[in-house]
Amino acid sequence: MTRPLVLADAQTARDVLTFAGRAARAGADGVRLQAAGGVLALTSAALAPQHIFDATPTILAMRIVHADPELRCDIVVDELTPGAQPAELTLPDTGRAPAWAGVSPPRGSWEHVGELSAQIVAERAQWGISAVARGSAPGAGEEAVRELRARVWGEPDDALRDLPRGVAFAAHAFGFLAAGPAAFGADAEQVRITRSGRWTRLAFARGHVLSRGPSVTGLTAVRLTGTLD
Repeated sequence: MTRPLVLADAQTARDVLTFAGRAARAGADGVRLQAAGGVLALTSAALAPQHIFDATPTILAMRIVHADPELRCDIVVDELTPGAQPAELTLPDTGRAPAWAGVSPPRGSWEHVGELSAQIVAERAQWGISAVARGSAPGAGEEAVRELRARVWGEPDDALRDLPRGVAFAAHAFGFLAAGPAAFGADAEQVRITRSGRWTRLAFARGHVLSRGPSVTGLTAVRLTGTLD
């Protein structure tokens, strides 16, 4: 029998459903649910490499909400549905095991490295969306479209402090960017940027975007370690 996912209240349950819905529309490969101590972390991959030689960066969207203190889980699911009670959600019968879920951001040792205007993030997201639309030829296959998206969103962007443009895509796709006049100009949100190892985190008021650089692949140069007789 499937156990319900018990959240703090009905509003939190709606927030979780909204996050899962946005993940599905963004083409993400599932949502990871990690709960302990009354906190539920929702994580989904806006971008992730598809194979060992794929240089696409791993870019995760994360939102943290309150949950039942007794709830403990770590599972990746394709979807969530409303439960029997307003504060409950129903889990599917089986979970997923996507490759991106095996790469977790560090929990500590984050160093503040700067800030970024949310207005700039929104502008680069719109630029990327237009670039993908312009570059998609009619009738292009799924593989060609995937390569185009990886190229546009995986490219470092000067306006984003050389972070991959996909961080802007993730913030847009998961609803972390505010709308309306307050989103622009002097009143625009200032997004805190922190770094830990190869991971960089953008902390929005509505959630977090985490980026991990592509792994180094290929063979290194041969080095002599001694003399040959």
